[in-house]
Amino acid sequence: MGDGRTDNCGAMFADLIERMVFQPDANVGRPPPGVEERWIDTADGVRLHAWYARGARDGPTLIWSHGNGGNIAGRAEVLLALAARGLNVLAYDYRGYGNSGGRPTEAGVYGDAQAAYDSERRHGVPAHRIIAFGESLGGAVSIALAFTRRCAGVAVISTFTSMRDVARAHFGPLALFAGEGFKSVERVRALAVPIFIAHGDRDEIVPYELGKRLFAEANPPKQFLPVRGAHHNDVFSASHLLDAIAVFARRSSTRRHDGDADPARRR
Repeated sequence: MGDGRTDNCGAMFADLIERMVFQPDANVGRPPPGVEERWIDTADGVRLHAWYARGARDGPTLIWSHGNGGNIAGRAEVLLALAARGLNVLAYDYRGYGNSGGRPTEAGVYGDAQAAYDSERRHGVPAHRIIAFGESLGGAVSIALAFTRRCAGVAVISTFTSMRDVARAHFGPLALFAGEGFKSVERVRALAVPIFIAHGDRDEIVPYELGKRLFAEANPPKQFLPVRGAHHNDVFSASHLLDAIAVFARRSSTRRHDGDADPARRR
Protein backbone atom coordinates (compact mmCIF):
# COMPACT_ATOMS: atom_id res chain seq x y z
CA MET A 1 0.00 0.00 0.00
CA GLY A 2 1.41 3.40 -0.96
CA ASP A 3 2.17 6.22 1.39
CA GLY A 4 -0.80 8.59 1.62
CA ARG A 5 1.30 11.69 1.20
CA THR A 6 2.91 10.25 -1.94
CA ASP A 7 -0.50 9.32 -3.35
CA ASN A 8 -1.83 12.82 -2.68
CA CYS A 9 1.23 14.38 -4.29
CA GLY A 10 0.80 12.18 -7.34
CA ALA A 11 -2.89 13.07 -7.65
CA MET A 12 -2.14 16.77 -7.35
CA PHE A 13 0.56 16.54 -9.99
CA ALA A 14 -1.69 14.55 -12.33
CA ASP A 15 -4.35 17.25 -11.94
CA LEU A 16 -1.73 19.90 -12.72
CA ILE A 17 -0.74 18.03 -15.89
CA GLU A 18 -4.37 17.80 -17.03
CA ARG A 19 -4.87 21.53 -16.48
CA MET A 20 -1.71 22.21 -18.47
CA VAL A 21 -2.88 19.93 -21.29
CA PHE A 22 -6.20 21.69 -21.86
CA GLN A 23 -6.09 25.49 -21.82
CA PRO A 24 -9.20 26.66 -23.70
CA ASP A 25 -10.10 30.22 -24.59
CA ALA A 26 -13.80 31.02 -25.00
CA ASN A 27 -13.29 34.21 -27.04
CA VAL A 28 -13.49 33.45 -30.77
CA GLY A 29 -15.12 36.36 -32.56
CA ARG A 30 -16.35 36.35 -36.14
CA PRO A 31 -14.62 34.30 -38.86
CA PRO A 32 -12.36 36.14 -41.31
CA PRO A 33 -13.95 37.37 -44.57
CA GLY A 34 -14.63 34.47 -46.94
CA VAL A 35 -14.46 31.86 -44.16
CA GLU A 36 -17.63 29.85 -43.53
CA GLU A 37 -18.91 29.18 -40.01
CA ARG A 38 -20.02 25.62 -39.35
CA TRP A 39 -21.47 23.54 -36.52
CA ILE A 40 -20.71 19.86 -36.01
CA ASP A 41 -22.50 17.37 -33.74
CA THR A 42 -20.42 14.64 -32.12
CA ALA A 43 -21.51 11.06 -31.53
CA ASP A 44 -22.01 11.80 -27.81
CA GLY A 45 -24.15 14.86 -28.41
CA VAL A 46 -21.65 17.72 -28.07
CA ARG A 47 -21.95 20.63 -30.52
CA LEU A 48 -18.66 21.85 -31.98
CA HIS A 49 -17.89 25.17 -33.62
CA ALA A 50 -15.77 25.22 -36.77
CA TRP A 51 -14.48 27.45 -39.55
CA TYR A 52 -14.18 26.28 -43.15
CA ALA A 53 -11.86 28.00 -45.62
CA ARG A 54 -12.24 27.02 -49.25
CA GLY A 55 -9.19 26.49 -51.45
CA ALA A 56 -9.24 24.69 -54.78
CA ARG A 57 -12.53 23.05 -55.78
CA ASP A 58 -11.14 19.52 -55.97
CA GLY A 59 -8.09 20.13 -53.79
CA PRO A 60 -7.13 18.29 -50.62
CA THR A 61 -9.04 18.99 -47.41
CA LEU A 62 -7.20 19.42 -44.12
CA ILE A 63 -9.03 18.43 -40.94
CA TRP A 64 -7.17 20.79 -38.61
CA SER A 65 -6.81 19.82 -34.94
CA HIS A 66 -5.21 22.76 -33.13
CA GLY A 67 -2.91 22.88 -30.11
CA ASN A 68 -3.82 22.68 -26.44
CA GLY A 69 -4.32 26.42 -25.89
CA GLY A 70 -6.62 29.08 -27.30
CA ASN A 71 -9.05 28.23 -30.08
CA ILE A 72 -9.39 28.31 -33.88
CA ALA A 73 -9.14 32.10 -34.00
CA GLY A 74 -5.52 31.97 -32.88
CA ARG A 75 -4.38 30.65 -36.26
CA ALA A 76 -6.73 32.61 -38.54
CA GLU A 77 -3.88 33.96 -40.66
CA VAL A 78 -2.47 30.46 -41.15
CA LEU A 79 -5.92 29.19 -42.10
CA LEU A 80 -6.12 31.79 -44.85
CA ALA A 81 -2.54 31.18 -45.98
CA LEU A 82 -3.22 27.46 -46.40
CA ALA A 83 -6.42 28.15 -48.34
CA ALA A 84 -4.46 30.53 -50.57
CA ARG A 85 -2.22 27.58 -51.41
CA GLY A 86 -5.22 25.64 -52.75
CA LEU A 87 -6.09 23.67 -49.62
CA ASN A 88 -9.58 23.37 -48.22
CA VAL A 89 -9.35 23.64 -44.45
CA LEU A 90 -11.84 22.65 -41.76
CA ALA A 91 -10.58 24.07 -38.46
CA TYR A 92 -12.74 23.03 -35.51
CA ASP A 93 -12.63 23.73 -31.79
CA TYR A 94 -12.47 20.85 -29.35
CA ARG A 95 -15.22 20.52 -26.80
CA GLY A 96 -14.82 23.20 -24.15
CA TYR A 97 -12.89 25.50 -26.51
CA GLY A 98 -14.23 28.65 -28.15
CA ASN A 99 -17.94 28.30 -28.90
CA SER A 100 -17.93 24.50 -28.64
CA GLY A 101 -19.90 22.88 -25.86
CA GLY A 102 -18.73 20.28 -23.37
CA ARG A 103 -15.54 19.77 -21.41
CA PRO A 104 -12.26 18.53 -22.93
CA THR A 105 -10.90 15.06 -22.19
CA GLU A 106 -8.54 12.85 -24.17
CA ALA A 107 -11.32 10.53 -25.34
CA GLY A 108 -13.53 13.54 -26.04
CA VAL A 109 -11.11 15.34 -28.34
CA TYR A 110 -10.50 12.12 -30.26
CA GLY A 111 -14.26 11.91 -30.79
CA ASP A 112 -14.33 15.57 -31.84
CA ALA A 113 -11.80 14.90 -34.61
CA GLN A 114 -13.85 11.94 -35.82
CA ALA A 115 -16.97 14.12 -35.92
CA ALA A 116 -15.12 16.79 -37.94
CA TYR A 117 -13.93 14.12 -40.38
CA ASP A 118 -17.40 12.58 -40.67
CA SER A 119 -18.91 16.00 -41.37
CA GLU A 120 -16.59 16.46 -44.35
CA ARG A 121 -17.52 13.04 -45.68
CA ARG A 122 -21.18 14.07 -45.47
CA HIS A 123 -20.26 17.18 -47.46
CA GLY A 124 -19.12 14.82 -50.22
CA VAL A 125 -15.35 14.92 -49.67
CA PRO A 126 -13.86 11.48 -50.43
CA ALA A 127 -11.46 9.95 -47.91
CA HIS A 128 -8.60 9.99 -50.41
CA ARG A 129 -8.71 13.80 -50.40
CA ILE A 130 -8.63 14.20 -46.61
CA ILE A 131 -5.43 14.98 -44.70
CA ALA A 132 -5.41 14.66 -40.91
CA PHE A 133 -3.56 17.83 -39.94
CA GLY A 134 -2.58 18.83 -36.43
CA GLU A 135 -0.32 21.06 -34.39
CA SER A 136 1.23 20.14 -31.02
CA LEU A 137 -1.52 18.35 -29.05
CA GLY A 138 -3.49 18.35 -32.29
CA GLY A 139 -0.77 16.23 -33.85
CA ALA A 140 -1.60 13.45 -31.38
CA VAL A 141 -5.30 13.92 -32.15
CA SER A 142 -4.62 13.74 -35.90
CA ILE A 143 -2.58 10.57 -35.61
CA ALA A 144 -5.40 9.02 -33.58
CA LEU A 145 -7.89 10.13 -36.25
CA ALA A 146 -5.90 8.42 -39.01
CA PHE A 147 -5.90 5.31 -36.85
CA THR A 148 -9.70 5.17 -36.94
CA ARG A 149 -10.65 6.85 -40.24
CA ARG A 150 -9.26 6.36 -43.73
CA CYS A 151 -7.41 9.39 -45.05
CA ALA A 152 -4.85 10.32 -47.70
CA GLY A 153 -2.13 11.23 -45.23
CA VAL A 154 -1.15 12.77 -41.91
CA ALA A 155 0.66 16.09 -41.44
CA VAL A 156 1.71 17.01 -37.90
CA ILE A 157 3.63 20.03 -36.66
CA SER A 158 5.50 20.44 -33.35
CA THR A 159 4.05 17.25 -31.90
CA PHE A 160 5.34 14.51 -29.61
CA THR A 161 5.67 10.80 -28.92
CA SER A 162 3.55 10.80 -25.74
CA MET A 163 2.38 13.26 -23.12
CA ARG A 164 4.58 11.58 -20.54
CA ASP A 165 7.66 12.23 -22.69
CA VAL A 166 6.78 15.94 -22.82
CA ALA A 167 6.26 15.99 -19.05
CA ARG A 168 9.61 14.24 -18.55
CA ALA A 169 11.38 17.01 -20.47
CA HIS A 170 9.95 19.60 -18.07
CA PHE A 171 9.50 17.77 -14.76
CA GLY A 172 11.97 14.88 -14.81
CA PRO A 173 10.99 11.91 -12.61
CA LEU A 174 7.66 13.52 -11.69
CA ALA A 175 6.54 12.67 -15.23
CA LEU A 176 5.64 9.26 -13.81
CA PHE A 177 2.43 10.89 -12.60
CA ALA A 178 1.55 12.27 -16.04
CA GLY A 179 -0.31 9.10 -16.97
CA GLU A 180 -0.34 7.20 -20.26
CA GLY A 181 -2.24 9.68 -22.38
CA PHE A 182 -1.78 10.71 -26.01
CA LYS A 183 0.59 7.85 -26.89
CA SER A 184 1.15 8.79 -30.52
CA VAL A 185 4.27 6.68 -30.89
CA GLU A 186 2.27 3.48 -30.56
CA ARG A 187 -0.32 4.55 -33.13
CA VAL A 188 2.16 5.93 -35.64
CA ARG A 189 3.88 2.54 -35.84
CA ALA A 190 0.64 1.07 -37.14
CA LEU A 191 -0.22 3.69 -39.75
CA ALA A 192 0.25 2.88 -43.42
CA VAL A 193 -0.42 6.27 -44.99
CA PRO A 194 2.10 8.98 -45.93
CA ILE A 195 3.14 11.11 -42.97
CA PHE A 196 4.73 14.56 -42.86
CA ILE A 197 6.34 15.74 -39.60
CA ALA A 198 7.78 19.21 -39.08
CA HIS A 199 9.34 20.63 -35.95
CA GLY A 200 11.07 23.84 -34.94
CA ASP A 201 14.63 23.13 -33.81
CA ARG A 202 14.30 25.72 -31.01
CA ASP A 203 10.98 24.45 -29.68
CA GLU A 204 10.97 25.19 -25.96
CA ILE A 205 7.72 23.35 -25.16
CA VAL A 206 7.82 20.11 -27.16
CA PRO A 207 11.49 19.18 -27.58
CA TYR A 208 12.72 18.85 -31.15
CA GLU A 209 14.04 15.37 -30.34
CA LEU A 210 10.53 14.11 -29.65
CA GLY A 211 9.51 15.06 -33.17
CA LYS A 212 12.56 13.27 -34.53
CA ARG A 213 11.80 10.20 -32.44
CA LEU A 214 8.20 10.10 -33.65
CA PHE A 215 9.44 10.31 -37.24
CA ALA A 216 11.87 7.45 -36.64
CA GLU A 217 8.98 5.21 -35.54
CA ALA A 218 6.73 6.07 -38.50
CA ASN A 219 6.40 3.83 -41.54
CA PRO A 220 7.35 5.06 -45.01
CA PRO A 221 6.50 6.98 -47.04
CA LYS A 222 7.44 9.71 -44.60
CA GLN A 223 9.03 13.15 -44.59
CA PHE A 224 10.65 15.19 -41.82
CA LEU A 225 11.11 18.94 -42.14
CA PRO A 226 13.28 20.71 -39.55
CA VAL A 227 12.21 24.34 -39.26
CA ARG A 228 15.44 26.14 -38.47
CA GLY A 229 15.24 28.80 -35.77
CA ALA A 230 11.55 28.19 -35.05
CA HIS A 231 10.09 27.95 -31.56
CA HIS A 232 6.86 26.25 -30.59
CA ASN A 233 4.46 29.11 -31.23
CA ASP A 234 6.07 30.81 -34.23
CA VAL A 235 6.72 27.79 -36.42
CA PHE A 236 4.01 28.77 -38.96
CA SER A 237 5.84 32.03 -39.61
CA ALA A 238 8.08 29.99 -41.92
CA SER A 239 6.43 30.29 -45.33
CA HIS A 240 8.39 27.31 -46.64
CA LEU A 241 6.62 25.16 -44.03
CA LEU A 242 3.22 26.18 -45.41
CA ASP A 243 4.48 25.47 -48.93
CA ALA A 244 5.69 22.02 -47.86
CA ILE A 245 2.35 21.19 -46.23
CA ALA A 246 0.53 22.11 -49.45
CA VAL A 247 2.90 20.02 -51.59
CA PHE A 248 2.55 17.03 -49.25
CA ALA A 249 -1.25 17.30 -49.19
CA ARG A 250 -1.55 17.47 -52.98
CA ARG A 251 0.89 14.62 -53.52
CA SER A 252 -0.78 12.39 -50.93
CA SER A 253 -4.30 13.04 -52.20
CA THR A 254 -3.38 12.06 -55.76
CA ARG A 255 -1.71 8.76 -54.82
CA ARG A 256 -3.35 5.50 -55.84
CA HIS A 257 -5.94 4.55 -53.25
CA ASP A 258 -7.92 1.37 -52.66
CA GLY A 259 -11.30 2.62 -51.55
CA ASP A 260 -12.68 4.55 -48.62
CA ALA A 261 -14.09 1.91 -46.31
CA ASP A 262 -11.50 1.09 -43.65
CA PRO A 263 -8.99 3.05 -41.58
CA ALA A 264 -5.49 2.92 -43.05
CA ARG A 265 -3.61 0.79 -40.57
CA ARG A 266 -0.67 -1.44 -41.27
CA ARG A 267 -1.82 -5.01 -40.86
